[in-house]
Amino acid sequence: MTSLLDSKRVPTTTKTGPVSRALFLFFGLLFFIFTSACTPREDVWRLSGPTMGTRYHITVVNPSASVSEEALQQAIEAELAAVNREMSTYIADSELMLFNRGAVGEALPVSKHLADVVALSLDIYRRSGGAFDITVGPLVNLWGFGPQAQPETIPGDDELAGLLQVLGSDALQLTRKPDRLMRQRAVELDLSAIAKGHGVDRVAALLESRGIGNYLVEIGGELRTLGVNPSGGKWRIGIEKPVAAGSVVQIPVEISGYAMATSGDYRNYYERDGVRYAHSIDPRNGRPLRHRLASVTVIADSCAEADGLATAFNVLGAEAALEWAEREGIAVYMLVKTDNGFEPVASSAFQPFLERSKK
Repeated sequence: MTSLLDSKRVPTTTKTGPVSRALFLFFGLLFFIFTSACTPREDVWRLSGPTMGTRYHITVVNPSASVSEEALQQAIEAELAAVNREMSTYIADSELMLFNRGAVGEALPVSKHLADVVALSLDIYRRSGGAFDITVGPLVNLWGFGPQAQPETIPGDDELAGLLQVLGSDALQLTRKPDRLMRQRAVELDLSAIAKGHGVDRVAALLESRGIGNYLVEIGGELRTLGVNPSGGKWRIGIEKPVAAGSVVQIPVEISGYAMATSGDYRNYYERDGVRYAHSIDPRNGRPLRHRLASVTVIADSCAEADGLATAFNVLGAEAALEWAEREGIAVYMLVKTDNGFEPVASSAFQPFLERSKK
């Protein structure tokens, strides 16, 4: 691991000291948007509201004269409501939940949006060797990170083996035009690792359809940008790190025209007999992650892909993630926990974003 980190080491902006476990509870893998020092202008709209169990935040610069701020927010909320109706696991009659209760072995019609997200999910599933799997929900529930309470005893090998025989995205068959999806086994789909990114893309497409060419769309930390920020410059985003000093920017990146998503494992966990069990489950073995990769940030053309890839990389761990990223030219930035703090690791494709931010 030493040679891996040394070969791809990137500079930090501050020194990293010991980090208390309590601080990790607040490590939301948040992004600081470098527009706070800018003087607000009259032609900047800032819209926000609840969605997908979190909130959306949108900044629009130089909006089109053909649309009003109120009408735009109504359209945005209608689009996000449509995403929820299609893909939420918390709405009993959402398209996704109706499919989960549908017949096994029968090709069922699905919407284009749902088919698009499943198609991308299956692509990342194959590319990651099963590290990204939208059928992992029952395993998450079994370990106490879903609707069910935390288990009094840790799941045993036989219980995990039995569940793993049923799960797996290889049970899914998707055909396009017409869009139909079939389950060969009784798997249940959970798109929570990619739906927020898809929602960001849907809102971005809506804004562009209204003639808006300068925006930042963010939902629960996943974001996409285009054009310029309120000061007229490129959108600069800072990736935070958990240090005792509070909100400290680990590294700033310039991402105008791109999407960015982060996945991490320090917000949601519990301990049993001195062993820490994190909420991220490896679908290949059914167990919580045990490696030292703390966070993964991916930059991509679409937020859905960045969202899914970040989750896959987080499951794989730093070495396998970096190998994949270099092989496919994926822009990824990782923080690996060490005895003294965090070690940053970046792929070759991520370096241009760092270099642009220095200019």
